[in-house]
Amino acid sequence: MLVSRGRNPSAAEVITQLVKSKELRERVLTTLGLLLIIRLGIYIPIPGIDRESFQSFLDQGGQLIGFLDIFTGGGISTLGIFALGILPFINASIILQLLTAAIPQLEDLQKNEGEAGRRKIAQITRYVALGWGFIQSLVFASILRQYAIEDLGEVAFVIQTSLALVTGSMVVMWLSEIITEKGIGQGASLVIFLNIVATLPKALSSTIEKAQTGDRNDVVGIIVLLSVFLITIVGIIFVQEGARRLPIVSAKRQIGGSNLLPNRQSYLPLKLNAGGVMPIIFASALIFLPITIANFTKNPILIRAASALNPGAANPWPYAITFFALILGFAYFYASLTINPIDIASNLKRGGVALPGVRPGTATANYLSGVQNRLTLLGGLFLGSVAIIPAAVERATNVQTFQGLGATSLLILVGVAIDTAKQVQTYVISQRYEGLVRQ
Repeated sequence: MLVSRGRNPSAAEVITQLVKSKELRERVLTTLGLLLIIRLGIYIPIPGIDRESFQSFLDQGGQLIGFLDIFTGGGISTLGIFALGILPFINASIILQLLTAAIPQLEDLQKNEGEAGRRKIAQITRYVALGWGFIQSLVFASILRQYAIEDLGEVAFVIQTSLALVTGSMVVMWLSEIITEKGIGQGASLVIFLNIVATLPKALSSTIEKAQTGDRNDVVGIIVLLSVFLITIVGIIFVQEGARRLPIVSAKRQIGGSNLLPNRQSYLPLKLNAGGVMPIIFASALIFLPITIANFTKNPILIRAASALNPGAANPWPYAITFFALILGFAYFYASLTINPIDIASNLKRGGVALPGVRPGTATANYLSGVQNRLTLLGGLFLGSVAIIPAAVERATNVQTFQGLGATSLLILVGVAIDTAKQVQTYVISQRYEGLVRQ
């Protein structure tokens, strides 16, 4: 957790290591190859469906369908076997992380059982992803039943389509875990990153066409919306990189007679956005759970209540407030998982290190907790604003060409790119020090 000032690797050094280092090169090629396989799976069609009729249904589906289609990389609109993509695994991760905070046995597995405990939780997450993916597959297959070409019978069609969808989702989950283990970056985040990037050309071409064929108000609206997106990207970069650096001091150690080790300027970094992109990814997935459950149960009361959370509803306030609250809640939740003030204070005290003006032990833990809570509040408010304000501008300017592709997607794109670049830099720095040791 302690960091000393040093030079980050330059772009030239990263490229040099990519060319010279066989391990880094293999990791990058493995990541790109598996992402390509995941992308190709989107275009393997589910058999027996009238795609033209289903496309007409999608054109009337509003922002909800557009948003989900972005997270699946167009899998819903193309009706590929990877249509569900990584969504069941993301939902399962949400469920397990919430249960971990509520069930002591799971919390003990995560915190005290080390690598074996984490593997056990990962295995439980896979089983939950399988079950939840099967539920989502049944809901999706029931919707597709009315667009079936052949009359296989409702039960046979739903079972056949559900098996294809859930199998494709499990393959995507497996490939994403291989990327995490043997590639570069976090596999699930990179899959979502790939899916969002795949929708950019279509959105940009629609925007250019609207600017060419629309009136002056349309052009002004597009300029305003793109300006908001640009400002949002700059803000995201600052917040993702922002951190509160708490100076720390350590006791001087004497060697031999009177020689003292020189004090090294060190600091304890507390990130402004400790959860990274995960709070907004999980909030985006969780907000659609009521709609999935309502469609599965076909309860009119639940359907009426869940329809209020549709981003394309006539009254957007219930969706906006719920989404904002979920992002803020997950920001605090992930901050509590990432940083434990009590453990940090204990480690500082054990190492003879202290914060200036703060007593070691409990006082240090309380101080760190207060600082982290304030930072998380600022970071959570920013994440919520990023998710809501550009969508409001899009609605005000009546520019719908970026339907579903809003600031949420921008935040995920920028956040995942920064996290992946940092992993590459970390590998390059480790190679740099290995070279020094060999010399």
